[in-house]
Amino acid sequence: MKKYIKLVLFFSICFTLVFIVAILLRFLGIWIELVRFIPVEARPGGDVTEAAWKALPVALYLSILLSLCNTVRLKIPIPFAISCVIILSCVFTAGASLGITRARTMRVALRSASPLQGEPGLILSRSDNSMILLKESSEIMGPRVVSIPGRPLIYQQTPVGPHNTVLNLPALPFSNDTPWFIRSLDIDINLSAGQLESRLEQNFFSFAVYAFSLILLLGSMRFILELSQWLLANLFMGALVFRGVLILETFINAREINGLLDSFLAGRVPPGLISPLVFTALGVLIILYTLLVRIARPRRGIDD
Repeated sequence: MKKYIKLVLFFSICFTLVFIVAILLRFLGIWIELVRFIPVEARPGGDVTEAAWKALPVALYLSILLSLCNTVRLKIPIPFAISCVIILSCVFTAGASLGITRARTMRVALRSASPLQGEPGLILSRSDNSMILLKESSEIMGPRVVSIPGRPLIYQQTPVGPHNTVLNLPALPFSNDTPWFIRSLDIDINLSAGQLESRLEQNFFSFAVYAFSLILLLGSMRFILELSQWLLANLFMGALVFRGVLILETFINAREINGLLDSFLAGRVPPGLISPLVFTALGVLIILYTLLVRIARPRRGIDD
């Protein structure tokens, strides 16, 4: 009994901490994006509830992964481990999503950062191209000198482009070097969060079915964490598999793939239930495989 209490406490703390940290990191990214522009302008995405929605998939994936790893350490039997993690995940996901929805009535927006002013002579660069402002950065129409590799300096008294459009100042370059795997991960997380949010806006049943099927698929990956005797290596493998599940979620929810599956099923399944059906089928098959392997092992004389 103590093992299950420890598991509940571990999952609760893990989900809460990851959820809060993910929200804070989301706001940190928003603030960094704000100060990259001169002068600073208000940008969308500063809403607390929006940041919370995007943090929900992060908390869900990581808490399930770490909790499944903890069940191996606590030596909880696979059926009970999977069941407990799935139940806890459903409860916390439903509670967090309903809390985010209620929080919309007390929506708190991110205030615009104080304008970042640059003195004359400020140099902005991007892709080896440089721009030197000859007046304060607050004067968008101020004169500037543009340096392009292999060309002489260009002096612009009035920075106007085609059709008299104002040429915007380039963004500061310090956040342009984000690795692709991080950007792709962020894109997939945002798509997953958008799927959960849109389904809850439709109705709670659609959200509950989708969330449960996804949690079932993630919970079925318990066997990954027993592939070797090295717990850290198993955790790393589990992280890679969970990343694959996130990619699969994005792939299945794509409009083209959803339409292809709908045509394959000949309309026998409502479009909103296609993705949950795929996740549930995969999860059930993996759980059955895990249980059958565990049952067959004693017959081969292998002790757990």
